[in-house]
Amino acid sequence: MFTLEEIIRATAGRLIQGELPGRFKGISTDSRTIKPKEAFLALKGDNFDGHDFIPFALRSGAACIIAEDTAGLSFPKNISLVKVADTTLALGNLARFRRERFEGPLVAVTGSNGKTTVKEMIAWILSLKGPLLKNEGTKNNQIGLPQTLIRLNRRHSFAVVEIGTNHFGEVGYLSAIARPNIGVLTNIGPSHLESFGDLGGVMKEKSSLLDNLLPPAIALFNSDDRYLRSLAKKGGRKAHSFSYCVRGKGDFYASSVRLEGGKVKFRLNRRFDFELPTLGTHNVYNALAAIATARILGFGLKDISRRLASFDFPRGRLKLVEIKGVRFIDDTYNSNPLSLGSALNALGALKCKGRKILVMGDMLELGGKKELLHRRFAGSITDICDALIAVGELSALTAASARRAGFDGGKIFCCSSSCQARELLLNKVAPGNKDVILVKGSRSMKMEEVFKI
Repeated sequence: MFTLEEIIRATAGRLIQGELPGRFKGISTDSRTIKPKEAFLALKGDNFDGHDFIPFALRSGAACIIAEDTAGLSFPKNISLVKVADTTLALGNLARFRRERFEGPLVAVTGSNGKTTVKEMIAWILSLKGPLLKNEGTKNNQIGLPQTLIRLNRRHSFAVVEIGTNHFGEVGYLSAIARPNIGVLTNIGPSHLESFGDLGGVMKEKSSLLDNLLPPAIALFNSDDRYLRSLAKKGGRKAHSFSYCVRGKGDFYASSVRLEGGKVKFRLNRRFDFELPTLGTHNVYNALAAIATARILGFGLKDISRRLASFDFPRGRLKLVEIKGVRFIDDTYNSNPLSLGSALNALGALKCKGRKILVMGDMLELGGKKELLHRRFAGSITDICDALIAVGELSALTAASARRAGFDGGKIFCCSSSCQARELLLNKVAPGNKDVILVKGSRSMKMEEVFKI
């Protein structure tokens, strides 16, 4: 619920039409789903302009319009109209306004890999003690995060959000809106290098999350990551770490990690056992981040263990699925060198009576090192896989390097699209029910098309 006065104050907007006090059930940025008595905020994007849909929003029952320009439009007298300089900034300011009035704990997660899984794990555990708010899917940018936070209300016991970025300053901007009490950093890896240049740039961007913490201002980070390890030495906040190593460094550490019966099992701090319904041992890091967050918020280990054992991993994150008698590992959400390495490790560790097949799409946004980073996987693929389908120009470089490394050229296939990859898989590779096929690539490669068999 927002009042007209709150909208004006939060956005520094100017009231063009309407009377105080006005009250609205919520704020929507989508004219297709807006409900009667809500305010419609006309966002502008690269490929759309919400101002074009103001008439439709009015017909759907919008009671207030927040816009940059309404020239040429007429409004009924009962409609409030607020003019703002920038509707995207107005959305962020409205989200900040709502966050400032929320008294429960807010957890924010960022990092190069695992953000969504960690966010979902934390939310799954915390929901034991009451309703919470979280990003839907991966709505973690300058539009998606504020759209989430404007829905915060007194009924929520917790809020858990992920913060993404593809350019400098985005994490800082979003964390200044979210003002988390606990900031979780999963890892620093080679993602979006076209914008950040190198891993140092990635670290600078991701760690800016911690500049906007509210009390108790707890930083939670992966101490096995050589970049994040330096956070332990910085003052001004409480730092807790998690790690996955034999010696057990960090406040929350895993040991005895193993894959048994399609589940990952491990021991926390050498005294409490956990299991995860996943093939990827790298998910131990994600679980440790969730365990640490829940423990800091007062949850017991038995409750945490029970919730993680029943956790349903998000779609496209290393999920074993069977389609028409063929087993696939669906890791199609996205790809970068860190996540591809983890997926290959999972494929290598999986017991399989047939062939292990990789359908690999290009890893994008890697900057000047993109060719090197693709060629680097030739050795791992040669050791683990029995057949390779390379999708895209960069993956073709991986295929060429694998051939030079000794991979049988008759078991390597190259193509330019995921649809072509599907045809090659069905007609050339011809998988059987004992084979396992890992499908992975960057989001824009649309690797999920491979499953339409």
